[in-house]
Amino acid sequence: MKMTNQRQATDPDGRMPLMEHIRELRRRVVRAGLGLLLGMGLGWVFFNPVWDVLQRPYSRLNPKHCLGGQCNLVVHGIFDGFFVHIKIAFIIGALVSSPVWLYQLWAFVAPGLYKRERRWTYVFLGAAVPLFCAGGALAYFTLDKGLQIFVGLAPGDTTVLVGVQDYLGYATAMLMIFGLTFELPLFVIILNMAGVLTHERIKKFRRSLIFGIFVFAAVATPSQDPFTMLALAIPTVILFEVAEIIAWIHDKRLAARPDPYAGLDDDEVSPLELGDTDLDDPAVKSSGVETR
Repeated sequence: MKMTNQRQATDPDGRMPLMEHIRELRRRVVRAGLGLLLGMGLGWVFFNPVWDVLQRPYSRLNPKHCLGGQCNLVVHGIFDGFFVHIKIAFIIGALVSSPVWLYQLWAFVAPGLYKRERRWTYVFLGAAVPLFCAGGALAYFTLDKGLQIFVGLAPGDTTVLVGVQDYLGYATAMLMIFGLTFELPLFVIILNMAGVLTHERIKKFRRSLIFGIFVFAAVATPSQDPFTMLALAIPTVILFEVAEIIAWIHDKRLAARPDPYAGLDDDEVSPLELGDTDLDDPAVKSSGVETR
């Protein structure tokens, strides 16, 4: 950290040699990994209550297809129990330590960002975790619906035996896909704030984007049943419309700002690079020019 602080003090633009970039990345990865390991330790301790909640959708299935009229998961191998503990601990650890590794990601890229871009990063960190948790919660409440559809297709005189590993893989895929899909509208907002994606472009391709969301939901969901597809697509479309409204408001405010380069002659040099000594200049503050 001493070397990092010295680098930031001598170079306010955040530039550093390649080897220093690699060292900084290594430090951030190590800290993120330690946070994940601590979270996994916590997940191992609380495995039983988490597993009780996670396997509950399967236990709610129609008992006519289950052995002895009771839907229980089956352990096929000697090491299945151990691997299930590891996977559950990893899931819990990733969620619990998400503020740690998200901050380490932000701390690595923040020195190279403008001040306004750093504010966008705060917005991203503040909204990414709640959106992911909301998507995961929705996936959890739709797990039993997809399972009921496909388990119900089994012939009436058969018994369905689902392995612990198979069910955990299905449940994890559902939670991850729903959670990550709920992040897509946030990326739309970030791209709009960065000036990469304008509201006019979003409006022009709105129908294609909405159609693409439904196609993605149909392909990405593990069960690929109509109920799960609609459960993923409809909330994502709603979030996308909210992101479009935010983009429209941002572009409208941006268009209402005065142009800092208005009135300059064609051969007059514009102040593209401003130092720290220019920050207190009232003309700079009123111009809206971005500084680092």
